[in-house]
Amino acid sequence: MNHVSVDFLLHTFIISSQVIIMAFGYGFLGAVLYYGYLPAPDQVSYLWKHRSQDLTMVVTLIATTLSVTTGILFAISMKKALRHRMSDSMSLVQISAGVALSKNSFILRWEHRRLTAMTLFVFGVLRLMTAGWTTLLAPTPFLWSIQMQGSELDITGTAFATLLSQEFYEQGIVDIQDNAFEVLDIGAMLSGVSAAGYTFGLPGTFNFNGAKYNVSTQGIVPTIENYSGSDGVPDANSTRLGFSGGNVTVNTRQLPGKHTSVHIPQGFNRNYSMSQQGLTANVSCRAIDSSQTQYLWNTSNSSVIYTNAAASNDSITGLRLWNITANCGANTSTSQEYVTKVDASGNANPLGSGFLPSVVCPGPMNLTQTYTSFTILSQGFYKYRFLDASVCNVIPLLTTVRANYSNDLISSEVKSSTPFGPENVQLLSFIAGMAKFQSINSQGLISSAIGDTLYSIYSSTTNASIDDNLANQTQVYKELEEYWRGVVEFSATFLRSGFMVVGSFPNNTVPDDLISEVNGTMYISTVGWTGQSATYLLAILPITITTILTFACAMYNISRGDSNNKATFDPSNTLHLIMASTAMNLNLEGFSKGGIITNEDVKVQLHELKADDVVERKLFMRADEGPLPVVFSSLPLLTPV
Repeated sequence: MNHVSVDFLLHTFIISSQVIIMAFGYGFLGAVLYYGYLPAPDQVSYLWKHRSQDLTMVVTLIATTLSVTTGILFAISMKKALRHRMSDSMSLVQISAGVALSKNSFILRWEHRRLTAMTLFVFGVLRLMTAGWTTLLAPTPFLWSIQMQGSELDITGTAFATLLSQEFYEQGIVDIQDNAFEVLDIGAMLSGVSAAGYTFGLPGTFNFNGAKYNVSTQGIVPTIENYSGSDGVPDANSTRLGFSGGNVTVNTRQLPGKHTSVHIPQGFNRNYSMSQQGLTANVSCRAIDSSQTQYLWNTSNSSVIYTNAAASNDSITGLRLWNITANCGANTSTSQEYVTKVDASGNANPLGSGFLPSVVCPGPMNLTQTYTSFTILSQGFYKYRFLDASVCNVIPLLTTVRANYSNDLISSEVKSSTPFGPENVQLLSFIAGMAKFQSINSQGLISSAIGDTLYSIYSSTTNASIDDNLANQTQVYKELEEYWRGVVEFSATFLRSGFMVVGSFPNNTVPDDLISEVNGTMYISTVGWTGQSATYLLAILPITITTILTFACAMYNISRGDSNNKATFDPSNTLHLIMASTAMNLNLEGFSKGGIITNEDVKVQLHELKADDVVERKLFMRADEGPLPVVFSSLPLLTPV
C-alpha cells in the first residue's frame, strides 16, 4: 500500500472518529433538550448520593479520555497540515505557530499579535474540552415535575347537604342542641391548641388518623397515598359521622407526560403540591360591653348538688351545678350545664380550680344576616378570671388551598375563599355542633382544656403574668380566635375523613355528584440532566470548535494529496527542523532582539532533493530570496560530539 493510501486512510479515520465523538456529544445534548429532563438511572443516583467522589472520578475520567482523544486527533491533523503547508512559502514565525498548535501549545510574540491570539484561542479551546465534557456528562440534582390529577369528597354542594341531613336523621341527631352529638374526640382540642400556639411562635404539628399536619389541617384530607396515614379498615359503625380512624380512600394518579418512554426514577424523595378543597374560619373575639344587653349572658344560676364533709382531701367533697344561659337572638334562650368540684361549703379553690363555660349559638346574633356564621359566648372564673365575658363570631369559609406534601408533613396555604351559602346550612350545623361538643367536653371538674391552653400559651410567649394586665388582654383574645379556628378546620377534616374512609361507600367509590377535582404536581428529587441549564450550550462550544478545526486540517491534507511525498518529515519534531534547516546551510541572524525579529520574518519553503528521477530522503528548507550570505555572529553552531 503506497503512502497516499495510508494518509487517506489516516485522515478518514480521524474524520470518522471526530464524527463519532461529536455525534455522541450532540446526541446527548439533543436528548436532554428534546426531553427537557433526562434523569440518571437509579444506580447513578445512588452513587451520587452515597459515593459522590467515585462518581465524580468516573465522569472526570470519561471526560478526560474524550478530550485527550480529540486533542490527539487535532494534533495529528495539524502536524500533517503544517507539513503540507511548508511546501509553500511561509515565514519562520508561522512555522513556529504551527508547531505550537501541533503540540497543543501557544506562542507569545507581541510583534505578531494575530498569531499569538490565534494560538492562545486554540490552546484555550483545547484546555476547555475537559471542562466541557465534564459539565455535559456530570449529573446534577434537579426536581422533576409530573402532573397529578384525581378527586376527593365535595362537601360544598347540595348533594352532600342532602347526604349529611340524612346522616343526621339516621344518627338520631335532628337538632344542633342535642347532647347526643358527640362525634369528636380529643383531636379537635389538639388542633385548636396547635393553631393557637403556632401563632405566637410555639412549634405546631398536629397528627390525626396517622397523617401529620403543619399547625392545623386547614380542613383538608390527604390526597396522596403515602401521606394518607392509617391503613386500618373500620367496622360498619365507624364510618361517616361515627368515624374513629381508618384508611382514607385516595384517588389521585400521575398523568402521562409528553415523553412516556422516559424512565421515572425512584428519586431521593418525592414532594407534592396539590390544589384541593379546604375549610377555615374567620374568628373575631372581644369582651362583652356592659351596654351590649342583647347577649344576656347569665352565669349566676348555680347550686351545690353534692357535699361530703367527711371526704378526704383526695376525694370529692362537693359538686356545684352551673346553668349557663345566653340569648341567641329573637329572645331565644340557650343554656348549657356544667358540674365543677367545690369544698363542703360550696366554694371552689380560686387558685387551683378553673371554670370556663361556653354557650354556642348556632347562628349569628343579628337575624338580618344569612345563616353563614355562629356565635360562641365564654367567660373564665377562678384561675381563668383573665377572660372576661366574651363573644366570638365564627364565620366558616369554603377554601381552595395549595397543599404541600413534603418530608412526611402536610402544610396548606389558602388561595381563595368563599362564605357559606344556603346549601351549606347542614354543614354549618355540623361545625357549630363540633364547637359545642368541644366547649362542653373541654371543661372538667377542676379545670378547662381551653382555659389551660390560653394560660400556657400566654405564659410561654410573654414575660408578664396573664393576671397583671387584665384591662388589655389582646393576646388572650387572639389565642382564643386561633383556637376556635383550629377546631373548625379539624371538624371539616374529620367530616371528609369519615365519608372517604374505606367502607363509607359501596366499592369505596364516591358518587360522581359528590366529587371535587384535585390536581397538582409531583416533584421528584433526583439527579440527571435538564435542558433548562444554559451551561450545556457553553460546554459544547469547545468540542465543536476543536472538531471544526480538525475537520479543516484533515480535509486540507486530503486535498493536497502526496505533496511531493514528504511522509517522513515531522515539523513538530525539533530534530527534523534542524536537519531541514542545515541541509542547505540556511543562514540566520543572531540572538539579539533585532536578529530574532528579522529571523521570524524570513520566508522559507520545504524542498526535496532529487537526483536521476530518484527521490533522495534528504529534505531542506531554502529561503525564497536565495541563499543568505554567511554571517559570523552569535548564532550557536551544532557540532558532533
